[in-house]
Amino acid sequence: MIAFIDGTVASYNVDTVIIDHNGMGWEIAYPHTDELSLNKQVRIYTYMHISENDMRLFGFESNQEKELFIRLISVKGLGPKTAMGMLAKGGYDNIVKAIETEDVAALKKMPGIGAKSASQIVLDLKGTLVASDVVPKAEKKVSYPQEVADALEGLKNLGYRQGDLSSVVNIMLEQPGKTTAEYLRMGLQFLSRQG
Repeated sequence: MIAFIDGTVASYNVDTVIIDHNGMGWEIAYPHTDELSLNKQVRIYTYMHISENDMRLFGFESNQEKELFIRLISVKGLGPKTAMGMLAKGGYDNIVKAIETEDVAALKKMPGIGAKSASQIVLDLKGTLVASDVVPKAEKKVSYPQEVADALEGLKNLGYRQGDLSSVVNIMLEQPGKTTAEYLRMGLQFLSRQG
């Protein structure tokens, strides 16, 4: 499958961009066309959606945003067009925050989202967006260095939720060889800045 396309912006409108990649024009549905300009060099992460009578490329500014889109369209009754509208209006951070804090009112402000859809999104996705790919669940049997694992356990004991720890893990793993106390201090510093 096509993971991303590098090229120059040949043309764009409200929700679609055409990327010139080696003389081929790729038409991609894109939620951030207001940030584009003609002939700008871009990398757009892509997802190909195939349905009974349609095949379209959807584009995103990051892999995180692409992953959120895939999760959104997994919610019953939520199609790609609605998911793109949410990303265009709300943006990645706001959507994830609304889901994680169960802010149904914020989700209902998104185009095409009613009370039932907003509740379904929270029900299906809360707790799966931030931590799912980074912080290990017990059944995944992912093993971190003992010092990192102990530091994460310490942060959990201090009341931080699994979702809070997803970014912390990456930071710890980027700096191998530290003690549990150093990792714990690093995690506390990071989380206090986030809060």
